Amino acid sequence: MFDIGFSELMVIGVVALLVLGPERLPKVARTVGHLMGRLQRYVADVKSDINREMQIEELKRLQEDARKTAMELESSMRQQVSTLEHQVQDSLQTVNAAVADLENSIHPPEGAAGAQAVQTAQADQADHQGQLLDAASLQLDQQLAAAEAQAPVHQPVDLSSAPASMQAPMAAPAAPAPSVAPSEGKV
Repeated sequence: MFDIGFSELMVIGVVALLVLGPERLPKVARTVGHLMGRLQRYVADVKSDINREMQIEELKRLQEDARKTAMELESSMRQQVSTLEHQVQDSLQTVNAAVADLENSIHPPEGAAGAQAVQTAQADQADHQGQLLDAASLQLDQQLAAAEAQAPVHQPVDLSSAPASMQAPMAAPAAPAPSVAPSEGKV
């Protein structure tokens, strides 16, 4: 701390012994030791207080960052919910229009205008069905292409190098012919 070496401490001790005397020197040394201990504890307390304040500031900064992130997440979720609500409302309107067209086709309005409305509704319905079929066909083509891309390529396996126990027999072995002794000329 003060860059005092052992030789300087010896000089200070000899001077203190000469000035204070051998009777008061142990008491003064004990008092100085207690004061130095208190000083070290005070410095350690100040350091720990400073570290604690730094940690509190860091925690406050982290808390603020977490709060901002939570607010951003909440706003993005609100936007997505709003978008979904609009899409559901649009789909609901489309379904209601389709139901109204279906009701009109079941109970056609009377007169020439009614027949024309029925034909227009039928044409719109056929066009809508064609669009749905085109979309479904495109989606199936994409799924098929993705499945083909992910499917492993099967190649023929050469069993000629496999052990004999693993090879499939080509034909059933012929049964052994019974051994017949040749006849000795007895006819």
